[in-house]
Amino acid sequence: MDFGLSEGQRMLKQTARAFLTAECPSSLVKEMARDDRGYTTELWRKMAELGWMGLVLPEEYGGTGGSFLDLAVLLDEMGRACLPGPFFSTVVLGGMIILELGNEKQKQELLPMIVKGELIITLALTEPGSSYGTSDMTVKANADGDNYVISGTKLFVPDAHIADYIICATKTAEGATLFLVDSSCPGINYSLLKTISGDKQCEVVFNKVKVPQENIIGDLGQGWIQLQSILRRAAIAKCAEMVGGAQQVLEMTVDYVKQRVQFGQPIGAFQAVQHHCANIATDVDTSKFITYQAAWRLSEGLPCNREAAMAKAWVSDACRRVTLLGHQCIGGIGFMEDHDLPLYSKRAKVAEIAFGDADFHREVVAQELGL
Repeated sequence: MDFGLSEGQRMLKQTARAFLTAECPSSLVKEMARDDRGYTTELWRKMAELGWMGLVLPEEYGGTGGSFLDLAVLLDEMGRACLPGPFFSTVVLGGMIILELGNEKQKQELLPMIVKGELIITLALTEPGSSYGTSDMTVKANADGDNYVISGTKLFVPDAHIADYIICATKTAEGATLFLVDSSCPGINYSLLKTISGDKQCEVVFNKVKVPQENIIGDLGQGWIQLQSILRRAAIAKCAEMVGGAQQVLEMTVDYVKQRVQFGQPIGAFQAVQHHCANIATDVDTSKFITYQAAWRLSEGLPCNREAAMAKAWVSDACRRVTLLGHQCIGGIGFMEDHDLPLYSKRAKVAEIAFGDADFHREVVAQELGL
């Protein structure tokens, strides 16, 4: 593949950089980490006006018909800015699921609203005691005439407390099935969880929630097979976010060691510090290359299960190393909440385990190699 960006992607990157620099300073990120909603409607509206919500959605639904690689470029810049809000859950976990698995009626009703920024959707997948690699779900959906009744608990559901709809993975008599659940349905209870990075993760309890049969997304009983491609795409998208954050940590660290004077000279002149910066740069570049390769293969419709797992395994570990070395170079001030570095180290820790940690994805790679 050509690792260079197309002219359109370069313009997207430049536009996103300029917009997020102006509209999403670190002060806003810290404020939203303390705010229960976690985003501002003004910033959300401006992003919709730029067409970001519909970047990868077809023109027939109001989108711009971009590729997943275009989305990776945008997520890279969002990760660099630590953008708060439900973009990832709505576009990657919500909109792209509906585009791939939804019927035409669901697409016509929901996708144009996502493009306009009028709808927030999320995915309820993980449960207490389960992982991304198990299809043994405890949240059940029992048939009741033309409806299904959903009961059980989902954990770490992003932005569920502000979502209009939740795509819930359930266990039916036929097997795993995805349901589109209106968040205002009686019987749904939300609890906002405390997280280290201030991202909005929720516990969602479904207590005999009645959902029409027509709200099934995809095929009845085929939800687990369908979720595999969804998780693969989400893992690559999360890597793109992590790459942007790692790049910002590199620049932040290099700028600091050039200015911080110790023993009469900048600490960047010391060989040990230079080694740390070189190791950070190595991890950033390798993470970028392996992520963009996986995103390109996905965009081209090529098999990418192994490449996606390789990317998530490598980037998860690499970003942890990047932030740790950044803290080591910057020192004590880098642990203060007034400094921006904790924003990135906390996010890196959360992203490390999202959609499977490094060990999980190394096992996938081993399986792909027949080991």
